[in-house]
Amino acid sequence: MTEAEFNQLAAAGYNRIPLVLETFADLDTPLSAYLKLANHPFTYLLESVVGGERFGRYSFIGLAADARIEVRGHRVAEFQHNALVNQGEIADPLDFVRSYHQRFKAVLLPGLPRFCGGLVGYFGYDTVRYIERKLAADAKPDPIGAPDILLLASAELAVFDNLSGKLYLVVYADPREADAYQRGRERLKALLTALRRPVEIPGETPGAPQPAQSEFSEDAYLDVVERAKRYIYDGDIMQVVLSQRMSHPFTASPLALYRALRALNPSPYMFFFNF
Repeated sequence: MTEAEFNQLAAAGYNRIPLVLETFADLDTPLSAYLKLANHPFTYLLESVVGGERFGRYSFIGLAADARIEVRGHRVAEFQHNALVNQGEIADPLDFVRSYHQRFKAVLLPGLPRFCGGLVGYFGYDTVRYIERKLAADAKPDPIGAPDILLLASAELAVFDNLSGKLYLVVYADPREADAYQRGRERLKALLTALRRPVEIPGETPGAPQPAQSEFSEDAYLDVVERAKRYIYDGDIMQVVLSQRMSHPFTASPLALYRALRALNPSPYMFFFNF
């Protein structure tokens, strides 16, 4: 994209314009590229793995997010570059997410996948309480304190095209910022330089096996099963998921766990979020 084309898109009202650098992907994998470019908090890897009857064409790496949303209950917090910039109580957090997404007007360039950045993260199980309001009164305490919604907005991405063997480095420039085009092009060159460096594989120390910790004793869990059966028999419920949290001491890095799962139980679509 030339600077003149960039300026034309800016004049058309776009506030997120992708600058793209194309290179070969034959010397890297999505995992090695993630280690080189994005092995930091608030990054992600969405990986389509060759294997099985079908597999996705693209894998995506989101570099450190320049913005994110965290929702806990009805309290919404906005962050810019890890700094809290706004927070407050919102009646409908899902409406807030929609309005936040509408702040960004991005260009979809020919040759790039339909998804090429945006809000990436998760909507937790309890998000259903924003839709089924009658469930809100039954919310259980969360000892972990994880957000109900956590969404990342990464301005820099690496996109693997598994079909063509190409890698696209993408930097979204905001034309409202000074020298946005020039700084975006320089950033692409810096990312390419980082990609050409040898990958540094983090060292891991094997730990001794330890038993997992359960929220229920076996007797307590069987009691819950019997209660659920009675509720079904009485017509109070139609189905139920008797879930519980299992925890286990773990001292290695989350990426080490992802690599192990990736090798032991590969899936056509896998994801790794570094929160």
